[in-house]
Amino acid sequence: MWDLDKFISMLYSRQLLPESTIKEICEKAKELLCREGNIQYIQAPVTVVGDVHGQFFDVLEIFKIGGYCPDTNYVFLGDYVDRGYYSVETIALLTCLKLRYPNRIQLIRGNHESRSITQTYGFYTECFRKYGNSNVWKYFTDMFDFLGLGVIINDSIFCVHGGLSPSVHTIDQIKMIDRFKEIPHEGPMTDLVWSDPLPNSSTFASDLDRSDFLISPRGAGYVFGREITRKFLEINGLGHICRAHQLCMEGYQILYDDMLSTVWSAPNYCYRCGNKASILEVGPNLERFFNVFSECPDNEREKPNTSEFDNRDSRRMDDLFQDVTENIMNKEIEINDIEDIGANSDLLNKDKDMPEYFS
Repeated sequence: MWDLDKFISMLYSRQLLPESTIKEICEKAKELLCREGNIQYIQAPVTVVGDVHGQFFDVLEIFKIGGYCPDTNYVFLGDYVDRGYYSVETIALLTCLKLRYPNRIQLIRGNHESRSITQTYGFYTECFRKYGNSNVWKYFTDMFDFLGLGVIINDSIFCVHGGLSPSVHTIDQIKMIDRFKEIPHEGPMTDLVWSDPLPNSSTFASDLDRSDFLISPRGAGYVFGREITRKFLEINGLGHICRAHQLCMEGYQILYDDMLSTVWSAPNYCYRCGNKASILEVGPNLERFFNVFSECPDNEREKPNTSEFDNRDSRRMDDLFQDVTENIMNKEIEINDIEDIGANSDLLNKDKDMPEYFS
């Protein structure tokens, strides 16, 4: 029997929903999301959440800190799955909340809401392990094709997963993108979920005010600087860009004289990075407060038997860093390799015509 409140209660208790229920939830979510545009316009107050990557108990911590839906309005910036142990429970809960409170919670697409990425970084394997087949993975990844690409708060704050694109100058151009498909290898849709800003660093002082984009070392998307950000905001009459996509050790980062910020919401990323996390609370008058938090206490967290996970899921982060460093230095840059790197890792040589900062 269809009972969203019951499903939500079960998921808060980390109970898996039956496969048939997941299928119905995803079908209803597609019907709902199909009626929403590529860009959703909402009003503050609202809380913006960055990457959560299947860290289910830390998502519960977010609700404890920021308030439960529908008492608090939320914008989730994507990357709901992969890397964490509980991607199924995480995306199922957020999808049910979207169905139950469609005007209180916004879900946009990240670069991990993709068939190709989730086959590499854990979601596919998790679905198969928990359900005995790949059907649940298919239901969710089909639904991902319906997720929007951005949110605008009070006609002022543009929320997107990754960043800007050389193919996109106006919000109206984003509205025209055909989003109902797998994320392509290139193009404006790809750039919005993959691109990154350059850091405020003396190393890149000469690049920050460039009017052109640089190729991203991730293998998809671009990197861009202060001048491109300023111009995009000016053309579109906006005041700020809020995005996710990059690990911030302090939980958030503010760039370019407060024109752009990054919010990161997965504490102790991959259960070993030791970083803080944050949620961005936007007040009625657009005042912004980064509410920083640490990982869920151990006594509130259920730890899985990690031996059940395949080698790819349980690889140590330092092994991943080594893999990516070797690939970069050999110029064998693939999306799936670049995606494994942690933030604040100075692995690139600027002489190779690439920025050093990415995650």
